[in-house]
Amino acid sequence: MGGSGFVRLASVAAALMLALELASMPARAALFDDDEARKRIDALKVRVDQLERSVLQRLDTLEAKSAGLVDVLRDVEQIKADVAKLRGQYEVLSYELEQTQKRQRDLYVDLDTRLRKLESGAGASGDTVSPPGATAAAPPATGKPGDAGAEQRAYDTALEQFKSSNYSAAIASFQSFVKTYPKSPLAPSALYWAGNAQYAQRDFRGAIGTQRQLLSTYPDSQKVPDALLNIASCQADLGEAAPAKRTLEEIISRYPKSEAAEKARQRLAKG
Repeated sequence: MGGSGFVRLASVAAALMLALELASMPARAALFDDDEARKRIDALKVRVDQLERSVLQRLDTLEAKSAGLVDVLRDVEQIKADVAKLRGQYEVLSYELEQTQKRQRDLYVDLDTRLRKLESGAGASGDTVSPPGATAAAPPATGKPGDAGAEQRAYDTALEQFKSSNYSAAIASFQSFVKTYPKSPLAPSALYWAGNAQYAQRDFRGAIGTQRQLLSTYPDSQKVPDALLNIASCQADLGEAAPAKRTLEEIISRYPKSEAAEKARQRLAKG
């Protein structure tokens, strides 16, 4: 029952009481004169007014409590809806990020595949092919006739394992490739991708070790700037902010025109 219902009930009760008082007045006229009857009526009205005020106060208190509870329940339902909405947005963003990373990895692998073909062609003709600002690639392999096909297949197998996110197999295949064909123009790339596969597995120390092997064994490879960038990423993920900053600065200083240097500048700018 709402507040207006209680008010009407109180008014009806007051009216009934007043009617009863008035109805009894003719029989008691001998006992009470007009002044006394008027006083009784006034007293009755005071009591009715008091009762009405009391009822109204209680109604106001109940309505205030009920309104507060309704607001709380409404807020809880809104919060639940917001959380559900945010959870859905998070799942969508996580999926989109995963797909973006996969596309970037595939693009990088495709670029590397094209580059190694140029390197292989350059090795076959006795020339070296390097982009502007990059150093010469490692010397070509000097294996027996017919070894080139096996070498290419071994590298392609490892690369396909990396592309399919079979990182453990890719690491083993790339490292085996470097041991089998240490003088291959693809050996620096094999070490680089082995390090990236270790990074994908969050083996940051292992990735740093592999990339440093590339730096020491093939210091003139055009993969060196990218290897340094991967080292900086590992250092950052390990919480080694100062070493990561020094590695980024080294890339910019030694290879200012490389794509890795541009990425290093962007990272330093973000702090």
